[in-house]
Amino acid sequence: MQKANIVTTTPTLDAAAFGKVGVLFGGRSAEREISLISGNGVLQALKSRGIDAHAFDPGTQSLADLAAQQFDRVFIALHGRYGEDGSLQGALELLGIPYTGSGVMASSVGMDKITTKKIWLQENVPTPRYVTIDADTDLDAVVAGLGLPLIVKPPLEGSSIGITKVTQADQLKEAVALVTSMDEAVLAEEFVTGREFTVAVLGQGASARALPIVEIVAPEGKYDYQNKYFTDDTVYHCPAPLPEELTHEIQHHAVNAYRALGCEGWGRVDVLVRESDMRPFLLEVNTSPGMTTHSLVPMAARAVGIPYEDLCVEILRSARLKMGQKAKG
Repeated sequence: MQKANIVTTTPTLDAAAFGKVGVLFGGRSAEREISLISGNGVLQALKSRGIDAHAFDPGTQSLADLAAQQFDRVFIALHGRYGEDGSLQGALELLGIPYTGSGVMASSVGMDKITTKKIWLQENVPTPRYVTIDADTDLDAVVAGLGLPLIVKPPLEGSSIGITKVTQADQLKEAVALVTSMDEAVLAEEFVTGREFTVAVLGQGASARALPIVEIVAPEGKYDYQNKYFTDDTVYHCPAPLPEELTHEIQHHAVNAYRALGCEGWGRVDVLVRESDMRPFLLEVNTSPGMTTHSLVPMAARAVGIPYEDLCVEILRSARLKMGQKAKG
């Protein structure tokens, strides 16, 4: 059984030291609805700690409006395109506004599941076999190479949007067409039969550490958009009921995967453990994870005694400009 042996003590809070704080949420991505819930949660948490926090929605307000607010730092609670993919991070660097989470490069790479896989494979991070599909790809060869079933997903979307489990060869063309309506590239991935987990990671560089693992048990094994956010039928186990050795192995891979992309602040790494041999496979990293009541990073933090409000403060405390500055830790 996994031991919740990480305890974080929030330093004495000087709320005024944070200055005027913007909480950025909403945005223009397909995950806007979830971002609104995440951001409102963060906003109320920071206010409850006496921090001068204000809402800002880049989906309805311009960068000129953002500059005019004269925020001393911002908490990014945006998910998906234009908020988690490095584009907003670049704008904040230009505006000179310190921000939470990963920088331009790590955000951009982490958002792209194909590029993430390429880096992970170079760093010996275990991840399912995959093929990148384009207009010239022989779909029969994809099926022959990866076997059935297989997973088809858009490399630049999150929250399980656009994912299809292909169980028959004649379904692949339709699954690819769905993805190409969202992204130019298509990711086809080996299907791993097993248990689903996620690992929250806090910090940066050598100081990055994994929180307790969360096991996700979704109805009929479908951890889709609806079951992630809007039902109470999905069951979560935290800490996950795993042998201690496997727990440490998964956490080790998650931290290495996070560091390999240069992530910082906080993130969440999704993992499958194959049923046949209990081997872990890492799927993706989320550099701006959900912060809703159903979200998994707050759940993992609670397992080691970090209340939601303190987690938000800890993340906010790490806000900084990244470009041209030597990384700490």
